[in-house]
Amino acid sequence: MKNRVRELREKREWSQGELGERLDVSRQTVNAIETGKYDPSLPLAFKIGKLFGQRIEALFEFDEETR
Repeated sequence: MKNRVRELREKREWSQGELGERLDVSRQTVNAIETGKYDPSLPLAFKIGKLFGQRIEALFEFDEETR
């Protein structure tokens, strides 16, 4: 799954750790989401969307090639 999490985090000049604190997840989880190694749960995806003021469809895009 492709996503814009890194782009939006960097725009706000937050570290992965800071974003993790805001989402109540570890820095490692943020890294895994950003690199596409982990797809967030639906509740976490909505939490990310709310934090960035984005619909989850604007944040995450299913990538047919990686499935």
